[in-house]
Amino acid sequence: MSDGPVQFTLSADEALVLFEWVSRFTETPSGEFEDQAEEKVLWIIEGILEKALVAPFRADYGELLAAARDAVRSVDESPPEDLGP
Repeated sequence: MSDGPVQFTLSADEALVLFEWVSRFTETPSGEFEDQAEEKVLWIIEGILEKALVAPFRADYGELLAAARDAVRSVDESPPEDLGP
């Protein structure tokens, strides 16, 4: 398994659908999809990650996941800057 970043490409439409869902989810975390296209984009991302990652298939996945969560959290504890116009 590589420790480098996992990269993938989304079409402009897929990115927009994902953005809308994520934006809405962060405001009201109901987990509900407004449109089937949102769910499909997540399936696409899941498939890409499934092909790229080895960790989910390892016996110590729980430990690896906990370490990854800690690492992501500790990268920057401050909220993201406003990237508006």
